[in-house]
Amino acid sequence: MNRSLLSAATCALLLGVSPLCAQTTLQNKNSLNPAISLILNGRYFHNDVSTDAYRLDGFLANPDAGLGSQGLSLGESELTMSANVDPRFFAQTTLSFDGDPEAAGAGVEEAFVQTLGLGSGLNVKMGRFFSAMGYLNEQHAHAWDFSDAPLVYRALFGNQLQVDGLQVSALLPTDRFMQLGVEASSGSHFPASGVNNGVGAWSLFYNIGDDWGLSHSWQLGLNYWQADSVMDRQSVGLQSDLLFSGKSRIGSLDFVYKWAPNGNPINQNFKLQFEYFDRHEEGNLQVMQAASDYRGEQRGWYLEGLYQWNPQWTVGVRYDRLSSDNRGSNGALLAREAIVSQQQPQRYSLMLSWAGSEFSHIRMQYNRDDSYQQGDNQLFLHYIVSVGSHGAHQY
Repeated sequence: MNRSLLSAATCALLLGVSPLCAQTTLQNKNSLNPAISLILNGRYFHNDVSTDAYRLDGFLANPDAGLGSQGLSLGESELTMSANVDPRFFAQTTLSFDGDPEAAGAGVEEAFVQTLGLGSGLNVKMGRFFSAMGYLNEQHAHAWDFSDAPLVYRALFGNQLQVDGLQVSALLPTDRFMQLGVEASSGSHFPASGVNNGVGAWSLFYNIGDDWGLSHSWQLGLNYWQADSVMDRQSVGLQSDLLFSGKSRIGSLDFVYKWAPNGNPINQNFKLQFEYFDRHEEGNLQVMQAASDYRGEQRGWYLEGLYQWNPQWTVGVRYDRLSSDNRGSNGALLAREAIVSQQQPQRYSLMLSWAGSEFSHIRMQYNRDDSYQQGDNQLFLHYIVSVGSHGAHQY
């Protein structure tokens, strides 16, 4: 007998007698259950100077863009639930739990609905999600290759750019991978950080990639983000909090190259990853009773390479660099708050990772961080454990 022909009424009558009906009912119930995953992401962090002294001269940075707590901490754990709603929609929610005693609590990291089967390569995402602005930004922190975000992500986004809004993307019908997309958001998240009655920020992204023989592949991305009405965005200054109001624009380029023997990365692989960002801002700065017109330009990039020589061991190196060219009518205010700076922050990182399996990693990382005046030697010991369902990572 074809199991699919058994009606719900027939199974209700036979339940408890027929194993066939019991199995069919169980399958129907499980089809409605969401896939659940839990990420435990703890660390030990040691450095030479107080984390309260950290700042990035020449950058209007997110107040949350710091080094995090010193010593042993729970880090940030994540709980993700996802499922197909029906043949047309997929839904996912990720809750984050910050283990920092000063900021402990739960937050909604992502909560979105995504379309299924629109055809012609079209996809629509609605809700809160990580923007497609940049290669690394869409990845959750546990999927990063290093224990901390690149300096340019920390400076421009406070580690990551979140979106409350809408994303429309399309895979173009070409032999080579080509993706084009647009995002519109409320602009309520840094670096927009304003409350709008309509679209507060929007962005465009374009990705192209291909294989080069059996063992090589690459992807190139171009991105643009804009907010025309940033209202009272809070940023960390030297003496006190700054408020910025005005326009902000960010352009970026990313490139990723991967090598794996015959396309199989399990035993051996190499990855080279590069991203460059350029931010232009025009508006006004205010600190207490002091104010200044402001024209800012900040740039940053990083380059990292990772080599996995067997299924368990990976070594990586990374270099970060930032620069700025900011001007304003109140030179004394900009100099006092370190908005005008001749410093070019930079950082060197070395990482060694051991994987017990796809679901458990232990990582050791050293940073020589010259991104602020005092300079710093930083050591991370980091474990990442994944329990439950485990979705595929992006390219």
